[in-house]
Amino acid sequence: MSESDGEVRYERRADIGWITLSRPARRNSMTFVMYERLAEICRSANEDPLLRALILTGEGAAFAAGTDIGQFVDLRTAADAIAYEERMDAVFGALERVRVPTIAAIRGPAVGGGVALAASCDIRICSPSASVGIPVARTLGNCYSTANLVRVSAIIGQARVTELVFTARLIDAAEAKAIGFVSEVVADEDALLPRAAALAELMASLAPLTLRATKEALRRMRDRLRPDDAADLVVSCYTSDDFREGVRAFFEKRAPVWRGR
Repeated sequence: MSESDGEVRYERRADIGWITLSRPARRNSMTFVMYERLAEICRSANEDPLLRALILTGEGAAFAAGTDIGQFVDLRTAADAIAYEERMDAVFGALERVRVPTIAAIRGPAVGGGVALAASCDIRICSPSASVGIPVARTLGNCYSTANLVRVSAIIGQARVTELVFTARLIDAAEAKAIGFVSEVVADEDALLPRAAALAELMASLAPLTLRATKEALRRMRDRLRPDDAADLVVSCYTSDDFREGVRAFFEKRAPVWRGR
């Protein structure tokens, strides 16, 4: 793995697992290598009988600034678009299916795919520096998958998701708590990880089968909200001229010119 690929680190501290997204120079924007490593860690966690809770966080001043734009350069066809979303859903699904409680500890930006990662956890807390949003209508002109729309809507509701996508704005920690995306904003940056650890230890002390049954029931409820087929919506964005313009504009460090085709 090269430094540019980033890494995802995992360690056990007693009966708590810690996952750290580590690509701080790029605000922990996720490469495919990082996504696959995260899914691998999640699957392995389910084979650990002593694990009682899992914490997901980012190194440095960010949680996760979405998928690295470089991962989209070769995405051109309808098959590419569908394969990409299936690949991402497998990763987020692996995080959702971790059998123990999961906590997202968010500092700095949780944007795009970073929001989906946080939404795939059971509990979300943040520090005052957190900023949350789904700015795809301003950045690349792609779209959130229906699976991710369901994940986030299950937390904050469809109206809030619509407003965040349609305005492409980022919300701060206080608003993230007000709309229910996070359950708690800690006092300062240094308090985030200790508070996540305390929550994990609390959950580790509770009846594991009760938590597991509740977690799985809620996941099944979300799955029933997903449409049978929405591939046409993904394809319409990812194969568009606008999407290619969005990627070019990002690398050319200019504002994209949208044409609606």
